[in-house]
Amino acid sequence: MKRTAGILLKTVLPLALGVYLIWYFFTSMEPEVEAAFYKALREANYFWVFLSLLLSFFALLSRAYRWKYLLEPMGYKTSLWNRYHAIMIGYIVNLTIPRAGEASRAAMLYRSDGVPFSKSFGTILAERVFDLIMLFSVALLASIVGAGDFWKIKGLIEARFSGNPDSASTFQLIKWIILALVAAAFGMVLLIKSIRLKVIGFITGLFSGALSVFKTKNPVGFIGHTLFIWILYVVYFAICFFALEETSNVPATGMLIAFLAGSLGITLTNGGIGVFPLVVGLVIEYYLKDQYGTQAWGIGCALGTIIWASQTLLIIVLGMLSFFLLPKNYSKDGKVRTGQA
Repeated sequence: MKRTAGILLKTVLPLALGVYLIWYFFTSMEPEVEAAFYKALREANYFWVFLSLLLSFFALLSRAYRWKYLLEPMGYKTSLWNRYHAIMIGYIVNLTIPRAGEASRAAMLYRSDGVPFSKSFGTILAERVFDLIMLFSVALLASIVGAGDFWKIKGLIEARFSGNPDSASTFQLIKWIILALVAAAFGMVLLIKSIRLKVIGFITGLFSGALSVFKTKNPVGFIGHTLFIWILYVVYFAICFFALEETSNVPATGMLIAFLAGSLGITLTNGGIGVFPLVVGLVIEYYLKDQYGTQAWGIGCALGTIIWASQTLLIIVLGMLSFFLLPKNYSKDGKVRTGQA
């Protein structure tokens, strides 16, 4: 029963929400919005998208390199490419089962380099702490430089989903689904001891993980790579705006707010399916609506779709390659395979 409820909360409901949002978007498009959406997809300059994917790849390599700063103090020497393959496999697992990628990543590094699962998983928690700090920093920066726009974008979202009975009911349904997910998760934490202990352990791990970074031999290197990774995240997202003539003049503030919206959207469904293009599209619509009217919604969602689809395809392709390229030097029982390591 507990296992079924966990699978339902972590996989089925987020995926169902994402699929529903895709269905809602395409079935509710007005002719002008639909025409603008497909026109933007056809006329986009995909050179910028390719450049975005290249920068994304460098960010992934930097993430793999950064991992060694946490593994080496424990006495584990690992291959850069093995760490990279483990990360990519973790990402592709996250597309199907949210948050399961971290465990898969630790398991894959054990199979390739023999690093105990508990040890590498602890370092992944430490990385997550700093990534949360960086996401919070982006949110703080966006709220400072675009304070006025935040509330106006909120008003635009409410206006879009409350303009007619169908849209209003859809908006209410989405809110109730999200509230139900939060309430169910909170209830499971309160009522189920094993889950409550896992949450307490996770929070404790976050604090100990944050402190462990300063025990590394090179904390400056770790922090430097963290900054580099997140700068690349923002840059490879922002340069996609130049793929469409209509979005090339969106101010940097708008790009930053759209990045934040997309980052938060990814946490709601499997890999951001359904949510990412819509929330990014809503932010873009706010900046384009005076010039393009109703077409701004279609243009914004087209760019959101381009960014989401290209990054998701990159993860799938690189993740599948890593499945084949990651060496299996250690068996599941910890024995070294003959002729492997």
